[in-house]
Amino acid sequence: MHRRARVTAADIARLAGVGRAAVSNWRKRYDDFPAPVGGTTASPLFDLEEVEQWLAGQGKAPSVADEDRLWRNLLAASGEPAEALAAAGEHLLGQRTLPFDLLRPELDDLVEVHGPVATFDELWRRYAALPAQRSVITPDDLADLMVEMAGAAGASVLDPACGAGGVLRAAARAGAANLYGQDDDPRLTRLADLWLAINGRDGQVRTGDSLRADAFPDVAVDAVVSNLPFGQTNWGHEELGNAPWDFGPPPRTEPELAWAQHAISHLRPGGRAVLLMPPSVASRRAGRRIRANMLRRGALRAVIALPPGAAPPHAVPLHLWVLQKANRGVAEVLLLDTTECDLEAAYRSVADVVTAFLGSGDRSDLVEAHTVPVLDLLDEEVDLSPGRHDLGDADVADAGPRLIDAGRRLTESAVRMPGLLPVLEDGAGETVVSTITVGDLLRSGSLQILGPVRGGEGEQVGGLTLTVQDLTDGRPASGTADDRLNPRIALQPGDVVVSVSERRLVARVNTESDLLLGRQLWLLRPDPQVLDPWFLVGHLCTTVNQRLAGSLLGTSRFDVRRVQLPRTAMTEQRRQGEVFRRLHELTETIRETAALGADITRLTADALASGRLRPV
Repeated sequence: MHRRARVTAADIARLAGVGRAAVSNWRKRYDDFPAPVGGTTASPLFDLEEVEQWLAGQGKAPSVADEDRLWRNLLAASGEPAEALAAAGEHLLGQRTLPFDLLRPELDDLVEVHGPVATFDELWRRYAALPAQRSVITPDDLADLMVEMAGAAGASVLDPACGAGGVLRAAARAGAANLYGQDDDPRLTRLADLWLAINGRDGQVRTGDSLRADAFPDVAVDAVVSNLPFGQTNWGHEELGNAPWDFGPPPRTEPELAWAQHAISHLRPGGRAVLLMPPSVASRRAGRRIRANMLRRGALRAVIALPPGAAPPHAVPLHLWVLQKANRGVAEVLLLDTTECDLEAAYRSVADVVTAFLGSGDRSDLVEAHTVPVLDLLDEEVDLSPGRHDLGDADVADAGPRLIDAGRRLTESAVRMPGLLPVLEDGAGETVVSTITVGDLLRSGSLQILGPVRGGEGEQVGGLTLTVQDLTDGRPASGTADDRLNPRIALQPGDVVVSVSERRLVARVNTESDLLLGRQLWLLRPDPQVLDPWFLVGHLCTTVNQRLAGSLLGTSRFDVRRVQLPRTAMTEQRRQGEVFRRLHELTETIRETAALGADITRLTADALASGRLRPV
């Protein structure tokens, strides 16, 4: 029997673009509101089709993408996200007919339109966006950085704790030749194997505990890349106590160092491993002997401290360890602390510095500033925490002139802010405002929507890219010139750029030329004779439209086609657009002022502490 898709009251609120209180009121006021079909009294579940029919009758009809509807129905039919995705994948491969008869035509119709690879990719995105998956999946940007550091292009790559295959997919995007993965969760290895098969990738995925029962005991690879399981208490300490550990048997409290030795054992001579680690591994006393042995024998090349938010657990500044299969010791180790950077800047810095450090030839001054002699690390603690070995003293040599300049700029910003406040007057009483949706504007040709851009596998493209972090921080484009973009979209002045991955909808009007649209961004291109871009941006970001654009699936993604704009003449659009433009400039000025204040405070403290300056 087919189970129909069910939604919570919160889902209904997102679907209708209202608050949860409104849904509660509808249940009390309207006798024909759909009755719960499951759940509990405190958290009832409703039939999605009944809810959509009721909303349509009330003039609040939602627009749900076919992929979203199919995914909801697959979840309802299977009861388990991994099973839902696996059943769809096996149907696409022809391995097993989709067991949910009523959903088979929906899936086949999507395949007819998009093809099996794109259809599976869309379902995978919805699987990965579920809250339970976001807490365990390695983010794509971090996975891409790790395989780049490992030199995965054209290489053989192993992930001994592959989960659903996020790192293996990143290695495939980077052009890895052969892929190997193992994990002890059969549901996840099933998904990883399906992805490789549907995308036509060479690879082997096995189920089992890599430490206790290595599925690839005789395989030596060019690179091992993995987001390791953290804090395991039952990792096999008793069974593996007499195993031939190259750098010493790991204590019970050091499972990550057992995984690190396992990774090195699978490398070819000169091969490289990049492992995501909890920061405590760099300093715990129980592991200092193994860390010392790795340093002496040249196996540990770099430790990079990432900013919080890089991967779950998001509040912890995780570390990346770079290991190698070495035949001799090395003189120095790279210790890089990026915890104070935003993620985009941190990833760019890490990629540049690690590439320079591990590559041949001359190394930049940036690299030299973060290298530490191995002999300096071989003390009683063998602490490899990058923050403990920051070699650069505070730059306060010219603190006086810099403080004067910062103070001048702070004063100019403060003087400018009052003039940016818009002059408004009370409306002439309450009025009924006629609205039109972004979807209607798209159908009428008054607006184009392009994107979103995703990481691709095509040729590298030149040009500076606008990134999600640029958009969120209100800064100029900063993306590297060699991002692989799919599709490649050139920005024009007057385009409206919208983020599709933030917790709230973020948008701005582009005023620059010669830029490319970065990953996870949409582009709205209005007809300037019909729609003012600043008017569009201002109304995109209202509280009501934040709710309207929110996803039915409860993820952080938005559907801008549901946003509503007032129907108004072009002259009024431009008047409102000027208000929104001034508010944008005010926001940027406040942001600049806050940054200047922080710089003045830090520079003053450093100068006073060093004796460069003193109070008058």
